[in-house]
Amino acid sequence: MGRHDTAPLGPRFVRVLTATGLSNLADGVSKVAVPLVAVRFTDSPLALGGLGVAMTLPWLLLSLPAGALADRLDRRRIMLAANGARALVAGLLAVVLAAGVESIALLYAAALLAGIAEVLYDTSSQSILPQVVRRPDLPRANARLYGVEMVANQFAGPPLGGLLVGVAAALALGAPAALWALAVVALASVRGEFRVARTGPTTTVRADIGEGLRYLARHRVLRTLAAMTGLANLASSMVFAVFVLFAVGPSSPLGLTDATYGILLATTSVGAVLGSLLATRVAATFGRAASLAFGVVTFTVMAGTPAVTTNPWVVGAVFLVSGLGVMVWNVIAVSLRQQVTPDALLGRTNACYRLLAWGLQPVGAFLGGVIGQAFGLRPVFVVAASLSALTALGLLVVTNRAIADAEAAAEAGAQAEPGAAAAVGSDAEATVASREPGEG
Repeated sequence: MGRHDTAPLGPRFVRVLTATGLSNLADGVSKVAVPLVAVRFTDSPLALGGLGVAMTLPWLLLSLPAGALADRLDRRRIMLAANGARALVAGLLAVVLAAGVESIALLYAAALLAGIAEVLYDTSSQSILPQVVRRPDLPRANARLYGVEMVANQFAGPPLGGLLVGVAAALALGAPAALWALAVVALASVRGEFRVARTGPTTTVRADIGEGLRYLARHRVLRTLAAMTGLANLASSMVFAVFVLFAVGPSSPLGLTDATYGILLATTSVGAVLGSLLATRVAATFGRAASLAFGVVTFTVMAGTPAVTTNPWVVGAVFLVSGLGVMVWNVIAVSLRQQVTPDALLGRTNACYRLLAWGLQPVGAFLGGVIGQAFGLRPVFVVAASLSALTALGLLVVTNRAIADAEAAAEAGAQAEPGAAAAVGSDAEATVASREPGEG
C-alpha cells in the first residue's frame, strides 16, 4: 500500500466533503418530500411522471452549456450560486405552501428551477475534485465523497423527508432550503482559485462544447460507460416516477406510510455505504469490468422486483444490495473519467457524459407515467428491468484491458498540451477498438 493510500486528503477536501454532505441531505429530503406532497394533489401516474420530467429535463437541455461554463468559470463559484438558487426556490415554495396555496403547477415550476441549479452544481462539483486532491487519490476521495453523499441523500434524507411531510408540507421544503444555505457557507470557506487556466486563442462556448463532444465521442470506454449509465438511469427513472403510487397509502400494493416509505428508500444507502467502503477493494480483487457487471445485475434486479412481490422486506433487501452495486459502479466510473480526461476538458467531458447518462431521465419518467397510466404499475417495472438488462452489452467494450489502455494513454499524454493529451486518448481508443470484445 502506497503512502497516498493512507495520507490525509487535506482540509480543502474536508470542507468540500462537508458542503457535499449538507447539499445531499437537502437533496434527500426534497426528493422524497416533493412526490409525497404531489400525491396530496393528484393520484395520476401521468401527472407524477410529469413531475419527474420537470426535475430531470434540465439534464437533457443544459448539460452541455453547464460543462462549458465549468471549464470557463471558477467551479466553486458556480457551485455557490447554484446552491444559493436552490435554497431560494425551496424557501419560496415552503412559504407558498404555508400560506395554504396548493398547486401541482407550483411543484412543477419549483422542480424545474431546482433541476437547472442541480445541473450547474453537479457538473462543477465532479469537475472540481481533481483540483482539490491529487489524481492518484481520486478513487479514495470519490469513495469518501460518494459515501457521504449516499448517507445524506439516501439514508438520512428520505426518512427525514417522510417525517417532515407528515408534520407539514411547508416544513419538509423549508428544511432543504436551510440545508442548501448551510452548504453555501461551508463551500465559501474553501480557499483557492478553481478556474482552469486556458491556453491558446479565445474560443466560443459553442466551440468549447464541440471539443468536449468530440473528446467523448472518440473515447470508446467513456462513451460506452455513458450510454450504459444512460440506459440504466432511464430504467430507474421509469420505476421511481410511479413508485410512490405503488408504495404509499393503505390501498397501495406495499401499504406504506409517508415515514416508512422514506425508510424503505433509505435501505439503498445502507448498501451504498458498504459499497463506498468496499469499492476500491472489490475492484482490485475482482477487476473493474466484473465489478461493473455486478452493478448491472443489481440495477436490473432492483427495477424488476416490484413486479413480482409486494413484500416490503424483500423490496428493501433488494434495494440494499442495489445500493452497493450502484456505489461500486459510481466509484469506478467517475474515478476513471477523472483520471483519463485532461483537466482543461473535464467540465465539458463530464457534461457530455451526463447528457447521455442523465439526459434520458426525463424520457424515463415520461415513459413510466404513460405506461403506468395505460397499463398499470407492474408493467412499468417489467419494461424497466428489461431495458436495464440491455446495459450488459456494454461490457463487451468496457473490459479490464480497455480500461488499462485508456489509463496508460492518459498517463502518456499527461505532460503534453491538452490537445495532445486528447489525441493520445483517441489513438489509444483506436487500438482498443481493434481488439476482440470480451478480452479482460
